[in-house]
Amino acid sequence: MFTLYFMNEIKLYKKIAEIISAPLQSVVATVNLLDEGATVPFISRYRKEATGNLDEVAVITIKNEIERLRQLEQRRESILKSIEGQGKLTSELANQIYEAETLSKLEDLYLPYKPKRRTKATIAREKGLEPLANFIFEQKSNLVFEEAEKYLSEEKEVKTVLEALQGARDIIAELISEDAIVREAIREQFKRTAVIKSKVIKSKEEVGQKFEDYFEWEEKLSTCPSHRMLAMRRGEKEDILILDIVIDDEEALNLFERKVITSRLSETTSQIKEAIQDGYKRLLQPSIEAEMRLASKQQADERAIIVFAQNLRELLLSSPLGQKSILALDPGFRTGCKVVALNKEGKLLEETVIYPHEPQRKKVEAEMIVLAFLQKHNLEAIAIGNGTASRETEKFVRGIDVLPKSIPVIVVSEAGASVYSASDVAREEFPDKDVTVRGAVSIGRRLADPLAELVKIDPKSIGVGQYQHDVDQTHLKNKLDEVVSSCVNAVGVELNTASKELLSYVSGIGPSLALNIVEYRNKNGAFNSRKQLMDVPRMGDKVFEQCAGFLRIRNGVHPLDKSAVHPESYFIVEQMAKDLNASIEELISDKELRKKIVLTKYVTDTIGLPTLKDIMNELEKPGRDPRKSFEIFSFDENVHEISDLREGMRLPGIVTNVTNFGAFVDVGVHQDGLVHISQLSNTFLDDPNKVVKVGQRVWVNVTEVDVKRKRIALSMKNETTSAPTNTLGGNVKIKSSDNNSNNDMASALAALKGKFGK
Repeated sequence: MFTLYFMNEIKLYKKIAEIISAPLQSVVATVNLLDEGATVPFISRYRKEATGNLDEVAVITIKNEIERLRQLEQRRESILKSIEGQGKLTSELANQIYEAETLSKLEDLYLPYKPKRRTKATIAREKGLEPLANFIFEQKSNLVFEEAEKYLSEEKEVKTVLEALQGARDIIAELISEDAIVREAIREQFKRTAVIKSKVIKSKEEVGQKFEDYFEWEEKLSTCPSHRMLAMRRGEKEDILILDIVIDDEEALNLFERKVITSRLSETTSQIKEAIQDGYKRLLQPSIEAEMRLASKQQADERAIIVFAQNLRELLLSSPLGQKSILALDPGFRTGCKVVALNKEGKLLEETVIYPHEPQRKKVEAEMIVLAFLQKHNLEAIAIGNGTASRETEKFVRGIDVLPKSIPVIVVSEAGASVYSASDVAREEFPDKDVTVRGAVSIGRRLADPLAELVKIDPKSIGVGQYQHDVDQTHLKNKLDEVVSSCVNAVGVELNTASKELLSYVSGIGPSLALNIVEYRNKNGAFNSRKQLMDVPRMGDKVFEQCAGFLRIRNGVHPLDKSAVHPESYFIVEQMAKDLNASIEELISDKELRKKIVLTKYVTDTIGLPTLKDIMNELEKPGRDPRKSFEIFSFDENVHEISDLREGMRLPGIVTNVTNFGAFVDVGVHQDGLVHISQLSNTFLDDPNKVVKVGQRVWVNVTEVDVKRKRIALSMKNETTSAPTNTLGGNVKIKSSDNNSNNDMASALAALKGKFGK
């Protein structure tokens, strides 16, 4: 039994190796590591020798494929056991089942033996008409009426020859509609030629205006893009549209007949043709159409989820401002702008509300408060949410003429902030604060570290997907969790400041252990070494192995605790330092010293050059952040509302979402514009992600404005630069505030007081 299982597994490994074009031993090693509980980030980062240096994408593919293939094998065994239990398993059928490589092929083979509800065919069999059906289906005699007379029976309620033949045709119809070869032929015809048709339900035209494009629509199923498929499916779900997937029935019937009819006997052929027509229209066509509907939905889901995942990755890996003290504003008109001061660790220091806009217009007071906050807390940057009153608030802040130029003013996306501010996570951290304070804190923290803050929000609420509520929710959640985990582990997590939400995504940890880590930290103070993690309740050796390399301790007792060097490899660096008569600190700080290291000297059976090269990269810049440096961006200062836009305008913008049909760009008017895929490039483009990413700075040209419908059409054709020069004179990299910043702020505050005699 073990040998058979092992042989089956090897067969699966070979299939996967072919899919990813990798050596068989790499696949085997990766699957073994996964089976032992290793995570994808850990395997791709710290087990390169075992996997043959497979990257994260390859490891994820192996993980998904081995799960799929094992499920397929389980289904295969279940089918074999079921048919064998019926006493109908022949060696030929068993071979066909063993050779089936897809679930649909397996199910086709199983269909004739699958327990089913009472059908027309089963009723006919109960009447003893199966031998008559077999006689006709064998197509060896034309005496079908004479044969049918033999089955007349009052007891079995077969009163006429026509009733006997009808029952026989019911059996034949079911028999041929369940034939694996026939089903595959019709399935292939659907794949090649099917058309999806959409039409509006009568009297639903007015309430279904958002689906107007699909009131009378048809296109080839195989080329229907995911966004249209999901849009039509949503229209069907909301009882606005009727969807059909159709093929040429005559062509299908001809194909059916060619597969089944082998005789030219007129009466026999006539009976079989009737059975074919009935079997196709009543059984086979609805079955394959349902299968195609499901398959096309799954394909549309997969594409939409991939797009969502790509956008989420770009957003999570947005450039962080870094550990800066920040003044954050959640803008508003009537209710004012909530203002919070955050220290370098994102801790809330103070809060208030200012009213610089209508109807209060307490502009001078607001300016005084802003400057006072900046001076009191020695704040280094200003973050403004991009929601209601954002542009007005930005204009107000930039208009404080005594505001030191060293303090950047940055507009930050609020997407999902309202979800966070009302969440259990926010209530737990700020139980006595209202949602506006929590929202402002989130805005400021997003500027400092987008990844650390966004992990607190359900990814579906961030707004970078398409039709995310229409796709398979389990698949979507798994994929997005996979992306978040990948990003968190790629960047690394500061152990002494990370929230439990951020820690929960670290390789091997999870929510409950993350809570234990935070509680241990709160009780015992900051961790001073990675080894200390072993004192956390439920932190075992295996989990420590999985997580330790992704956790950073900036001021740890061991100099490598702030790096991505795994504790299991510390001894290598220690040996390198010893061989050079130097300390680890000297190795890190002295580039010339590192040049003397001969890596081949440290290669062993388990440690190869991939790991050694990673170690050398870490020694060069311990704990480096892979994200890009932060750059300031500003919208056109003359554009604030959609009514300010004119055709022909050239504007700077930020890509907020990428879909299959184009990209949405924020140009600072509270309504994103669409750059259709046909307007993204001067040449043909099949995937918007090839030229734009979420968060990218771009130049766009306004081609159409519909103020009433709030629609903005944009174009990026003929644009050669993707990073626009902003109104402040270009993309400016943030600099840390110097020691004189507080004195500058005091002078600015004094100047403002003097200006207004306060």
